Order: sequence, then structure tokens, then C-alpha cells
Amino acid sequence: MSIPPQPPSSPEPYPPSGQPGQPGPYGQPGQPGPYGQPGQPGQPGDPGQPYAGGPHGWHVPPQSQKTNTLAIVAFVMSIVCGLPLVPLILGIIALSQIRSRGEKGKGFAVAAIVIHCVTLALTAVLVVLGIAGALGDGPSPKRDTGGQVTDSGSSKVSDIRLGDCFNTDDNLAEYGDKDGGQASLSVRIVPCEQPHQGEAYSVFELEEGPYPGTEKVVSIVEEKCSGPALTTYVGKDAKVSDKLEVYYYYPQSTTWILGDREVTCFIGDASGSSTGSVRAGS
Repeated sequence: MSIPPQPPSSPEPYPPSGQPGQPGPYGQPGQPGPYGQPGQPGQPGDPGQPYAGGPHGWHVPPQSQKTNTLAIVAFVMSIVCGLPLVPLILGIIALSQIRSRGEKGKGFAVAAIVIHCVTLALTAVLVVLGIAGALGDGPSPKRDTGGQVTDSGSSKVSDIRLGDCFNTDDNLAEYGDKDGGQASLSVRIVPCEQPHQGEAYSVFELEEGPYPGTEKVVSIVEEKCSGPALTTYVGKDAKVSDKLEVYYYYPQSTTWILGDREVTCFIGDASGSSTGSVRAGS
């Protein structure tokens, strides 16, 4: 009898126990194979091993910082908006948000604060100077060799000289109030032969130092503008119209800071204008 041939034995999928080092068709667990080959623990592509810390095996790039919106708004408003203090407040709030949120835009916020502060400072200076009042409304008055005005022109109050006649936009009737009135910083000086509201009969300067206060300044001015100063100008025997009253320009606290110390005593008619000078011998 013949013995039928035995079927070829199938290879074992794994080596017998006790025989380390015999690689199977899929490699040993924990032993890496060639890079990129699926099924190798510790390599990309292994379904059981996340890659680069991503929750699903994907690398998550860091997100870029966001620019603070309020900082941009503050910067734009500091350039185009005339609302006082708004860009300054928005810029400060934006800086606080940028620090707490880790956002970008600090440069915009700082620029908004600086620009608006400069704008406020320039505005304050222009207000103090009275813009048109300090700069004048036209050419200066013309004078002869003796200093007498021969042709009218605009001038600052501080440029009024002894004997000058002038017109002003101020209402002299308001100066009769207890607290006086805030005078403009410019007048139009004219020859005294022309109609005018005021005529300066005394001009002097106060002493240097800190601003003594309005009450103290008025007390000094009233003392020096009355009595001898007026009688010396018009003459002892002169008859001055009952309509003419004594007025004076004196430094305010805001103009004192800019070096204004000048006081101008003048007589004027609150009800209208007069013609001719009251100066003795004129």
C-alpha cells in the first residue's frame, strides 16, 4: 500500500515561545519597523498612537494674536474725531484689554493717547490766545514819528499805548458789573478824530511773581487808575462828559501764565462812541 503524501504544513504566524529574535510577518510588538509602514507602534499612521499631541492624530498650529478693536477705533477717532477726551478714554481702556487678553494693538492705543493729548494741549493754547484776537484781524495801525496813530489797524490789547483811541467788540456796559467782564484780546486802534469807544490814559505793568488773584489785582488797578492818573491826562480844569466812565484792562490768571502783566486804564462811553481826544492840550 502506498501512503498518501502529507499536505505541506502551514507556517506558524508567530515563533514558538522561548525563541526570541525570530521575526514574524508583522514584526514584534513594540519593535519599530521602517518609517511610514502601517501598524508600527510609535510611528505616524499607527491608529492607536496620536501624532504630535493632536486629539485625532493631527498637528494643531498655534493661533495668531488678534488685534484689539478698541485700540484701532481710538486711533482713528484721535485723528478724525473732534469729541474731547473720547479717544483718550478709549485708548486707556484698550491698553487694559490688551494686557488682560494678550492681544495686539498696543501701538495704536498709545498713538491715540499721545495724539489726543497733543490736540488738547494745542486747543487750550489757541483758546488762551483767543485765536483771532491774539493774531489780529488785519494790518497793524500806522503811526507817525511821535507815535500818534495816523491810520487805523488791528492790535492786541497789550499793544495799546498811552493816548491811543480804539474800538472793541466788547460791551462796555458789562464792565460795570461787580465782577467786571472777560475782555477780548484784540481791539481796532483808530485816530482819535474818528469815532471810538475808548481812550487810554494810563498804561503800566504789575510786579512779577505768582498771580496774586483777581481780587488783589483789581484792588491794585483801581487805586492806580483813579485820581492823579486821570487828572494828569485830562488836566485839572478839564470838563469830561458825564457819559464817559473809567474802565481798565488787566491780566487774567490764564494770560498771566503767558507773561501778561500790563494794565490799561481808559475812559469810554458805554452808550456809544465819541469823537476827539480828552487829553489836555489836544
